[in-house]
Amino acid sequence: MEGLVSSGINPVCVFCCKKHQSLFVPSSTLHLKKRNNIASGIGVEIVKHSSPMVVVAAASSVGGAKVGHFENTIPSKETLDLWRKCSAVCFDVDSTVCLDEGIDELAEFCGAGKAVAEWTARAMGGSVPFEEALAARLKLFNPSLSQVQNFLEQRPPRLSPGIQELVQKLKANHMDVYLISGGFRQMINPVASILGIPKENIFANQLLFGSSGEFLGFDANEPTSRSGGKATAVQQLRKAHGYKALAMIGDGATDLEARRPGGADLFICYAGVQLREAVATKADWLVFNFEDLINSLE
Repeated sequence: MEGLVSSGINPVCVFCCKKHQSLFVPSSTLHLKKRNNIASGIGVEIVKHSSPMVVVAAASSVGGAKVGHFENTIPSKETLDLWRKCSAVCFDVDSTVCLDEGIDELAEFCGAGKAVAEWTARAMGGSVPFEEALAARLKLFNPSLSQVQNFLEQRPPRLSPGIQELVQKLKANHMDVYLISGGFRQMINPVASILGIPKENIFANQLLFGSSGEFLGFDANEPTSRSGGKATAVQQLRKAHGYKALAMIGDGATDLEARRPGGADLFICYAGVQLREAVATKADWLVFNFEDLINSLE
């Protein structure tokens, strides 16, 4: 399972057809429900190309929470200057780089979707320690190696609109890009391959299997397997590379934790998939689409 590309499986890319009306103020909010991989309130059209297969999502009339009461959808001058000066940018993967929560999708594939999704909501909201939620979710369905392999073959990654262009822009501006996730390497490696991010730039958890493919657990030595793990990963990066300014982009409480002394200087909350108000209100900058970040770079 080195990656979907090597196995001949094409990624599914989702593109929003509707342009936002201004640079920093979103004209609509995307709230995606993952039942049958169809976004609620969004018309989906399959467009056949030789490669890759493309899903075009027309965000014509999307329901969702009101965003007018947030005061951080327009960045301060200080925030904008810091963003442009970043020498490294770290992304959460689930509900940020990708449209889905990977563990929820895997659990649904294995028949335990609802129960696991409830645990995920609690973990991302910060109401329970991450390591407790991770262990509890995995115990609900104990995925085998063959199930994970079948999942990856049948459910290729669904990338968030604009993420490929943003990563390309960051690289063009000589910014290093990292994926820091509480998800699993087996599911993130294909995403990194699509985005051209080297494996050494991935911090994620590792599922462990026995000689017969039976589920054994996860590697507790990975920093991202516990609360505060993303902050630890960011601190390790800064120490190793001496980055003068670093940004963390994500949607959950574990992403917000990365903004601390010696960690991320800037936390950008991406709410294009999930809006978690407790996290969004504490962000330096709240965005609902990656186009705002692309356009803000010089």
